[in-house]
Amino acid sequence: MAITNSSADQLIAVIIEGIEEVKGQDISILDLREIENTVCDYFVICNGTSNTQVNAIVNSIQKTVSKQLKDKPWHTEGSDNGEWVLIDYVNVVVHVFQRHIREYYDIEGLWGDAKVTMVSTSY
Repeated sequence: MAITNSSADQLIAVIIEGIEEVKGQDISILDLREIENTVCDYFVICNGTSNTQVNAIVNSIQKTVSKQLKDKPWHTEGSDNGEWVLIDYVNVVVHVFQRHIREYYDIEGLWGDAKVTMVSTSY
């Protein structure tokens, strides 16, 4: 089932709310819709300062999305080590990193053709 833009926008807004709830940092949205052969339409990327905060961000996202949209991730991986956790909501995939891991893998650089939107936070 393909999701409409408005439901993707709504999901992204709720995901960002979940990230902000526990002060996730450097939030960016990559729009992959113009790129051929992508696995999803959007990446939401952020980082935390420790595995404890990474796991808190992941839990906050899942709780917020579940409560507001009654939606659960299709798949989650990486929760065991808390360095890079991927939450797959099918058309929107969330990457929650520790900063050094994010810098090392440079997802934004790998997907350089994507439209990037930085989310400014008030903390």
